[in-house]
Amino acid sequence: MNPTMNRRAFDTPRICALGALAFVFLLSVMAQGCGPSGATATTGTAGGGGRGGRGGRGTGGAAQPVVTARVSQQDVPVEIVAVGNVEAYATISVKSQVTGQLQQAFFHEGDVVRKGDRLFRIDPRPLESSLRQAEATLVRDQALLNQADAQVARDVANAEYQQITSERQGQLAARGLISKDASEQARAAADATQGTLKADKAAYESAKAQLEMQQSVVDNAKVQLSYTDIRATIDGRTGGNTVKPGNLVSANSTELVTITQLQPAYVTFAVPAVHLSTVKEHLGKDPLLATAAAPEAGGQPIEGRLTFVDNAVDQTSDTIKLKATFPNTDLRLWPGQFTRVTLRLTTLSNATVVPSQAVQTGQEGQFVFVVKPDSTVELRPITVARRMGEIVVIGKGLTPGERIVTEGQLRLEQGTRIQATDSAGRATGAAGTRGGRGRGGRGQTGGQGQTGGGRSQQGGQ
Repeated sequence: MNPTMNRRAFDTPRICALGALAFVFLLSVMAQGCGPSGATATTGTAGGGGRGGRGGRGTGGAAQPVVTARVSQQDVPVEIVAVGNVEAYATISVKSQVTGQLQQAFFHEGDVVRKGDRLFRIDPRPLESSLRQAEATLVRDQALLNQADAQVARDVANAEYQQITSERQGQLAARGLISKDASEQARAAADATQGTLKADKAAYESAKAQLEMQQSVVDNAKVQLSYTDIRATIDGRTGGNTVKPGNLVSANSTELVTITQLQPAYVTFAVPAVHLSTVKEHLGKDPLLATAAAPEAGGQPIEGRLTFVDNAVDQTSDTIKLKATFPNTDLRLWPGQFTRVTLRLTTLSNATVVPSQAVQTGQEGQFVFVVKPDSTVELRPITVARRMGEIVVIGKGLTPGERIVTEGQLRLEQGTRIQATDSAGRATGAAGTRGGRGRGGRGQTGGQGQTGGGRSQQGGQ
């Protein structure tokens, strides 16, 4: 093959590429030299001299549409938001205290019951029989006590008589009217009577103690009989009835039903331990306000008070367990439910606040665009003290009453002229027409901003 022909075939694509580049360069030169109507481009004195291609940037371009707001001053609550779990104020497990057959249930599952309402009835006949037997024994012991009492009374009278007789016999023996032996016999009889009296008194005390013991047996039988009627011990709502009538229940082992007290209700949640000092400051004062989000959509928040602080910090999560009490009068909080809890720690008085969307973050930190009286903006560094939802508390850098940019910051830089608009794009001031993103290099100072379809008139034509 001819070497010359190979070299030509190799150089042909490169020649074509160089030709295409030259053609593109020629077109670009022609485009820079001709305006929209074929006129030579001129450099505008008020417009595109700053930055070609974006007529909206720079101090000489068209006014940029932005939304502004005033720096305000207000009381800002300092709050902690956490996820809490609703707990019942009290939960009672109802069990039978006696063994027997369950005869009847006096409620339906899920009913609201009051303290003292009868829930179940257990067959009382065995316990009634035991009570009657105990009462009969009590009557017998009472009769024995009465008999012992009569015996003591008889012995007391006999002892007194024997004592008087002994004294009289002693006096007669001293005068020599009777023998000394007869006097000693009378004294021995008196002493024997005293011994019998003491024995009868001991028997009386024994009969009395037996009577008291039997009285306690009767009382216990009455208590056991009362357990056959099972009553509610708190106000609340019943759960499922786990044992139906007709079944045999065992004492202190068979759970019949549970009762849950819903008013008031607890909400347990955890907050970072760094807030513990603030929480402890309010323990001896007015309780901290807690708000629980309503479970249903659009419902009003439920207000309560912080009533419990755990005695230890959870080391695994560095949080402290808290518990708030809510009246729950409308029963919107249900045990086991998760809810959003807001705990208000304190309130910052007369704090300087701005909308959160006004704060921007740059390489040197956070800043905002402040609107100056000549409708230009100033990039001002700020210090954010706290963020609370849709607002930001400013530590330093702003003064209440100043106007700042809240929307449209991407089109701004130091000294950019702005046109204040509302959120719908309607102008709210007279700082100029609403300029769009201009086309750099045109004779209209780099921006063909449109206001109602017209061209911006700030460029040099």
